[in-house]
Amino acid sequence: MPHHCGFDFKLGFIVMMIKKSAAFAAALVSASVVCAHEDAPAPRADSHAPIGVMADHMHKEGEWMFSYRYMHMAMDGNRDGDERLTPAETRAAGPFMVAPLNMDMEMHMLGAMYAPSDNVTFMVMVPYIELTMDHETGMGGRFTTETSGIGDVRLAALLPLYDYDGGKMHTTLAISVPTGSIDELGNTPMGNVQLPYPMQLGSGTYDFRPGITWSKLNDGWSWGAQTTATIRLGGENDRDYRLGNALDAQTWAAWNPSSAISVSGRLQWQAWQNVEGADPALNPMVVPTADPNRRAGRRTDLHVGVNWLSDGGHRVALEYGVPVQQDLEGPQLEVDSIATIGYQYAF
Repeated sequence: MPHHCGFDFKLGFIVMMIKKSAAFAAALVSASVVCAHEDAPAPRADSHAPIGVMADHMHKEGEWMFSYRYMHMAMDGNRDGDERLTPAETRAAGPFMVAPLNMDMEMHMLGAMYAPSDNVTFMVMVPYIELTMDHETGMGGRFTTETSGIGDVRLAALLPLYDYDGGKMHTTLAISVPTGSIDELGNTPMGNVQLPYPMQLGSGTYDFRPGITWSKLNDGWSWGAQTTATIRLGGENDRDYRLGNALDAQTWAAWNPSSAISVSGRLQWQAWQNVEGADPALNPMVVPTADPNRRAGRRTDLHVGVNWLSDGGHRVALEYGVPVQQDLEGPQLEVDSIATIGYQYAF
């Protein structure tokens, strides 16, 4: 029997919360009552969140920012609930013919932000994804599957909710466009076949990604928090399934030994649901990654990072994180580490 992790957030509540936030933001924009500082503060390395946080800040009227991020996620070994499984135990849980052993996910993310006014910042993010997964059969044979390509492009508008005395709050209204492939094939002992859900490059659906971010700059240090959701819109994709909704909550703090450098710590919690429907080309008895009822879970990660700011608007940042808790409706591959390095240039 699969382990149930107990994740059951209410979609209606999330939509209501975002509608209220968006309505409030629209009222602020139309009334032009967003507070402004009399004097612009000096640039600080921690005026941007750790590099693993997306859509964390807005820009002033006329400003542009271009960014590049490289992220690597390493997964090694399987877990059911909070218990680790050997490959033999993973196959026996189905039973399955094949057990995944490990997976590497690499993502190159190009981003751009532009603020036509102080009251809105537009953002676009384009990912290029590379996925590799190793497997072991019941007879001890091993094989590897690989996919790569453009993922789902994200378009967003960031709207201010509050800006006063170093504290800022904004809402993010984003849509993820299904530009990533869900038809990726791979060579396996059964031939060149459709690959399971984690090896696809996109969701195949339009996804609404609302969020709220709060941050506060203090003398020599700063902190912030962000909550985002992923809500799959419409019905099933062209392969008769829909990925599960997801919720993300995180908080961070940073210390500035100087205005040019900051050191940060970040705690992130994520939860996601099972796949709805099923790809008819996948046999859930072959491998756990092909079973739509074994995809849900929740995880808490702890990250440490460094931001560096140079003259002229150039920023370099890196962050490294490890899970401190994982509860997976598996068997599923567990995450071992997440590393991110990025460059940002604003003008």
